[in-house]
Order: sequence, then C-alpha cells, then structure tokens
Amino acid sequence: MSSSLIKPLLIIGGGGHASVLVDILRAQGREVLAVVCPDDISMRRVFSGIRHLTKDDDVLAFSPDDVLLVNGIGMLPASGLKRTLNQYYLSHHYQFETVIAESAQVSPFANVEVGAQIFAGAIVQAGAQIGAHSVINSGAVIEHDCSIGHYNHIAPRATLCGQVITQD
Repeated sequence: MSSSLIKPLLIIGGGGHASVLVDILRAQGREVLAVVCPDDISMRRVFSGIRHLTKDDDVLAFSPDDVLLVNGIGMLPASGLKRTLNQYYLSHHYQFETVIAESAQVSPFANVEVGAQIFAGAIVQAGAQIGAHSVINSGAVIEHDCSIGHYNHIAPRATLCGQVITQD
C-alpha cells in the first residue's frame, strides 16, 4: 500500500474510550476495519457494522504495512494495560494513528507526537508538546509551553496553565 494513502484502522478496546474514538473517526470518514475486544460490544451502537475481533492476536492477521492501530483502552488507574498492548504491537512493527477531533483547537505551533489522542473541544496552545500515546480528553485546555509526557491522560475539562511539565 502506498504511504500517501490513508490506511484503514483497527481499534484496540471496546469500551467507552474506544467508542468516543470510533465516533470521531467515523465523523472524519476514516475506515475502521475492526474493533478488538474480548467483551460483547453489541450494546454500543457506534460499533454497528464494524467487525468484532475478540483476541489481541487477531490483529496479527493484518499486515503492519496495511493498517494503523488506535489504542482505545481508557484510563485504568494503576494499570499498565494500555502501554503493555502498545509495546506488544510496536514490537510487531505496527504503528499507531494520531487522532484529533475536528472540534479540537490545536495550534500549528504545538507539537503532537504519534499515537496521541485529542478529543472534542480540547485546546492545545502554541508551544505545547503532547507526548506519544497521551490523551487530551474532551474540553481539556493545555496552555502555552506545557510539556505532556508519553502515556499521560489529561482528564475532561482539566486546565494546565502555561509551562506545566508532566513526566512519561
């Protein structure tokens, strides 16, 4: 597949966080090939018409050259599941898509690393750095010159004033 084409997506996880991501991606006209989740996802209408895979290794049937992954595992306190799954798939040469909702305001002078997710109504100001695989949740504000580490999850409507630095 040519690198200039937009690749279809596989969503890891089938809970609330994944459903918000699929909603964003469908609104953007992105092709979602499957949702990977061991649980029943039929009660979430946003997944209607999308193939349901139940095992993490089902992803391996897709070539890393032909798809991008989106990690839809939400914030689970004291759990490393999101990072563990990412590392597993990265070790198999898969790449993660960066997802930015159309209603998010991201300065062209901000830096958003691969795999980050910026939800509806979020604001990321000039000079801000958003680390790989971090989530800036709905309505959150990341002011100027903040540096958000990798795998951070900024809560909905949280405000980080200028020059806040978080760790990975």
